[in-house]
Amino acid sequence: MFTRTENFQTFLKLYPVVSFLVGIHIFFWLLFQLSIPTLQILLSLLDGYNAGIANGEYWRLVTPIFLHISFGHLFFNTISLILFAPALEQLLGKGKFIPFYLGAGMIANIATFLLEPQQYSHIGASGAIFGLFGAYLFMVFFRKGMIDQANSQVIISILVIGLIMTFFNANINIVAHIFGFIGGFALAPLFIKKRGQFVHQTFYSPSNVKKISLRKIGIKHILWMLFGFLIMMGILFRLT
Repeated sequence: MFTRTENFQTFLKLYPVVSFLVGIHIFFWLLFQLSIPTLQILLSLLDGYNAGIANGEYWRLVTPIFLHISFGHLFFNTISLILFAPALEQLLGKGKFIPFYLGAGMIANIATFLLEPQQYSHIGASGAIFGLFGAYLFMVFFRKGMIDQANSQVIISILVIGLIMTFFNANINIVAHIFGFIGGFALAPLFIKKRGQFVHQTFYSPSNVKKISLRKIGIKHILWMLFGFLIMMGILFRLT
């Protein structure tokens, strides 16, 4: 489910929305590395500045989802999308995945606006990313058969660790983490309505795009899962 075996071209073909989001992450990060005053002013107009939202700048409820400053912030957000978002895009289709992802991120940002001081400012995709796990947890409990036991345990373990560690890092937007997850869980029944077999049982070969049983992956699957866990730990300490 979280094992990536596709080559670059196949990944772009199978997961166009995730690929676009990754490209947007990188584009804005590169843009704001330039020491150009105009660009820095633009950044100040796109972050999640609560006072700006209070003054009617409602685009700030969306734009922070795509912005990152440090390379570590960019790296862990982007890798988390590559690992955890494709399965949901494949299940929902791009027409449903886009509003779900943005919806979870916006719920996190709205909650941040309502619960944090007006001078509070934030950027990052943490709310939307935790929304993905809210959707997966919904499947664990209410769409049985769409996600197997092994991946269910992975989801629950990551969420428990994530929610605990959320409260132990001063740089984390606690409100965004919690309400991004709640938002994803709440939105899931609107988007995931059918029971049945989920795509976690197969993956796409980078050479011929044929479905192959995960049982044939062996050690490669284990290594990818370990890599995913390490990335998730990085997310917990880097996301804001």
